[in-house]
Amino acid sequence: MKKKAKIAALSAAGLLAAGNAVKAAMYKPKKAECPALPDENVNLDRYVVTICEAIRCKTVSNTDESLVEWDEFEKLHKLFKKKYPLLHKTLKMRKVGKAGLIYVWQGTDPSLKPIALIGHQDVVPVPEEMLGDWTHPPFEGEIADGYIWGRGAIDMKNHLVGVLESIETLLEEGFVPKRTVIVCLGYNEELVDTELASAPMLSKALEDDGIKLESVLDEGGAILELDVPHVIKNKVAGVGIAEKGYCDFEISVDAVGGHSSTPPKHSAVGELSKAILDLENHQFRAKVTKEMKMIIDTIARNTTYPVKLIGCNLATVLPAFTPALAKIPPVASVMRTTTAVTMTHGSPQANVMPQKATATVNFRILPGNTIEDVEKHIRRVIRNKKVNIKLLGGNDPSVVSPIDTPTMDAISKICSGLYDMSAPAPFVVMGATDARHYQNLTDQIYRFSPFVMPPEILMLAHGTDERISVDCLENGILFFKRYIRMMAGE
Repeated sequence: MKKKAKIAALSAAGLLAAGNAVKAAMYKPKKAECPALPDENVNLDRYVVTICEAIRCKTVSNTDESLVEWDEFEKLHKLFKKKYPLLHKTLKMRKVGKAGLIYVWQGTDPSLKPIALIGHQDVVPVPEEMLGDWTHPPFEGEIADGYIWGRGAIDMKNHLVGVLESIETLLEEGFVPKRTVIVCLGYNEELVDTELASAPMLSKALEDDGIKLESVLDEGGAILELDVPHVIKNKVAGVGIAEKGYCDFEISVDAVGGHSSTPPKHSAVGELSKAILDLENHQFRAKVTKEMKMIIDTIARNTTYPVKLIGCNLATVLPAFTPALAKIPPVASVMRTTTAVTMTHGSPQANVMPQKATATVNFRILPGNTIEDVEKHIRRVIRNKKVNIKLLGGNDPSVVSPIDTPTMDAISKICSGLYDMSAPAPFVVMGATDARHYQNLTDQIYRFSPFVMPPEILMLAHGTDERISVDCLENGILFFKRYIRMMAGE
């Protein structure tokens, strides 16, 4: 009897294994068929030179606008006019705020809502003490070893110059859009939520003109070139359909102070440290979101066959591994609202007991949570109810854009046609972009930059030796040109 049961069990296991093998064999990348499009002209030399010259414009944003070198932004605008004369002759351009630009390419059918391609001109600074760490100076825009080097090469002068370059080339070819195309370029996106943010000004200018948009395309996602021996060697793209919210809270403890020679049992700093540990030890609950499942499914479909035996079941079994995954910080960041204690302050002098100790805590809020939820969480997990809690500022997560739209379809088809890759996967962008400020004009907001990059190069944005491969630029232009053709028509 036991022998029969054992044989039955082995047979069942064999059937399951065989079934899983068939499932894995059928578990292929999803592709979107791209319609036949005309061959596109690309003036790669002009594009490369313009990116280099744009990097030489030191358009660094600063919360103190008196410290911004506004002549560098003007220098960038003059560069645009010089390189793209047809664009400036044909499109209506106006300045918004200190250095914001709106270009309007009027379509022939006013009944159609315009599409918008947006971006930012500003870059993050390079600390003086870090200049010597760069292989090539950060604001020289040098070409070496097959790369364009410099601050903004990835974030995001490659992208915004690519949009203008594509429009100029389309104009040279005589393309006339049926749907109006709008380009909006901000100038302080890197400051996150400054009171003088330019993106809301640009969005408000369009709203004041009575404009409602069909869709918005901004930075955020990219095409990753993944190469892990015996696991995956393919390109995988993600399109951001939402972005996390952002808020800063100050937590503080008041105390009597006094001389350090007669300290109390616990100083204000000591009491504050307990509150900090309460926050770090009681994180927001982690969960496997549907966007996380979609991006993992896309990656798994591109793995080698032996790995697919596991990958084809990964999205289903993933929730069971939530506790383990939540212990890996990079993975946890896509599964929960994150808590990061970033700044602390106590006494102004070593022999003085602090009368007040403060900490700034930064939260990146997952869609589904709000700033109000964050405050409730802080008050719940900090045991010392005498700790002061103050919101310094922030914004709730963006709306989650639908994925069954012509815009998402166009992105998928162009990527499949250009790169012979699976359709991009929707995901939630961890950082902040200007795109969320356009929610008053459309709910179809997508974050995607069409450049192929290995993960290690993509991670150089904001870092030392930021650079982009010259080889990936031509297809970037082809993407923008085909995107405008498909979305704006002719």
